[in-house]
Amino acid sequence: MSKKVVLLFSGQGAQKVGMGKDLAEAFPVAKALFDQADAALGFSLTNVMFDGPMEELTKTSRCQPALYAHGLACLAALKEKVPGLEVVAAAGLSLGEFTAHSAAGTFDFATGLNLVFQRGSFMEEACEQTRGTMLALLGGEESAIRELAAECDVDVANLNAPGQIVLSGSVEGIEAAAAKSKEKGIKRAIPLPVAGAYHSRLMKSAQDKLATVLANAAIAEPSVPVVCNFEARPVKSADEIRATLTAQVTGSVRWVESVQHLVAQGHTLFVELGPDATLAGLVGKIDKSVKVISIKDVATLDAAVAELSA
Repeated sequence: MSKKVVLLFSGQGAQKVGMGKDLAEAFPVAKALFDQADAALGFSLTNVMFDGPMEELTKTSRCQPALYAHGLACLAALKEKVPGLEVVAAAGLSLGEFTAHSAAGTFDFATGLNLVFQRGSFMEEACEQTRGTMLALLGGEESAIRELAAECDVDVANLNAPGQIVLSGSVEGIEAAAAKSKEKGIKRAIPLPVAGAYHSRLMKSAQDKLATVLANAAIAEPSVPVVCNFEARPVKSADEIRATLTAQVTGSVRWVESVQHLVAQGHTLFVELGPDATLAGLVGKIDKSVKVISIKDVATLDAAVAELSA
């Protein structure tokens, strides 16, 4: 029996110390991916993933390959347990878009690992060269938030769910936006504990460097539709995949529209692969009619297998 599922992959911030450890112990296919990552990167990514410390795992250059490897290890274990699984589409939040592409065969595991390690390293450098931060705004209309961003000279980084939008930019601009948020009808403004201003113009140096790396990467047409963050639509050709993955570094993550596109195609069953269930929460706010099964470890995998095999 075949179950048609859309795969969703986590973005930065979902990382947890211990991520993937029990999967590596229980599934040789997962351990093989982690071993491949360690060998390719030239340092033990798995030590950072399994044992931390959290400060090291949270570094952009560590966190991005860790989430990529973890998501694909979860998928490999799931496919082993549910051989009838039919993947019909994929998407990922920010960094997770790269994992989605690897899952869809746009590039192989090693190519994607190199891309996300480089991306994370370039973004880490950009954070060190700029003074940026991010601000989550809860409640308030999108139009009012865009006005606020323009007035404070910051960027709209993430449209995560109805009533949940993130701004990104200079420390001064973000502080000004927080101070003026009540005037725009926004209920809460929450500063985020991040190293820099992701998905803003302050990441331009990282974007330029990533464009060069992507230009030389082997990229194929995905085997299933992969919805890109930047335009909230599926991308097929190598040129548009390179262009949208590049633009995403400074562009907005249009997660609401991405999920709405998938639902409009008739998809109702989603599987989230990542260390926490953030995406399930966001999708639930976007459209309550769809089901999201989250897989992060062996226990949640077993529960998912039971549900998908029923």
